[in-house]
Amino acid sequence: MLGLLGDRPLGSRDAVAVTRALDGDPVTSCMVAARVEAYGLSPRFLGGELWTASRPEESLCFSGANLVPLSGTSTDLDNFAQRALSGPRMCTSLVGPAGLSLGLWDRLADHWGEPREIRDDQPLLALDGYPAAPVDRSVRLVTGADLDAYFPAAVEMFIGEVGVDPRLEDDGRAYRRRLASLISARRVFARFEGTRVVFKAEIGALSRRVGQIQGVWVDPEYRGHGCGIAGTAAVAAAIARQGRIASLYVNGFNAVARETYRRVGFEQVGTFATVLID
Repeated sequence: MLGLLGDRPLGSRDAVAVTRALDGDPVTSCMVAARVEAYGLSPRFLGGELWTASRPEESLCFSGANLVPLSGTSTDLDNFAQRALSGPRMCTSLVGPAGLSLGLWDRLADHWGEPREIRDDQPLLALDGYPAAPVDRSVRLVTGADLDAYFPAAVEMFIGEVGVDPRLEDDGRAYRRRLASLISARRVFARFEGTRVVFKAEIGALSRRVGQIQGVWVDPEYRGHGCGIAGTAAVAAAIARQGRIASLYVNGFNAVARETYRRVGFEQVGTFATVLID
């Protein structure tokens, strides 16, 4: 069983302790903190459960569409794995600090089968302040009227990044709704040449303290000319104007992207790993 937690997920009575735990490392916890701040701790609204094997300040794991271990010991990972295996698998990926996520996957792999891909070296980057590189003044917020033009670029990015076409299951309707929601929240940025998207990025998770950038993409014909640097700088500057830290994580093997982010001013603050599960 999960120590003090027993069989229940964390709830409203645990809010102070959970907030303290998430605030302890705001960049690492951004994805989970953003959901907790927006929806509270009720699993009904949170879209998942928060678990601890002792106290939230010592061990914490989010279980939803992603399984995200944020802190804990080897024994805590044993407990999280036991909890994950106690019912049907809900997640399509496991992501978080590399030691924790890979350690948890080691405990789940025999039960959940061969993963589609393991990305075991994903530098977690942060920029606290304004970018070091000049920003592209042509990068702007995407509006609802831009969605038809934006959607093909987002699909191409998704296929290149995740290796799956988001249109396969439902002709892209769910992915389109997700993009529309981000656009409505003023978290999607692009540079257009006419109706053509030549740079795009989104703030995928937004907590009180951190904006996590995702989906950075440059039209192949515009690559190699600094478009990605200036575009990413524009998004990072938008986050800085909100008084937040800009963050993202990148595949370690992607030397071009890593150099782009270095020139923007990002510094490595940790290492994530992601296990993609079919």
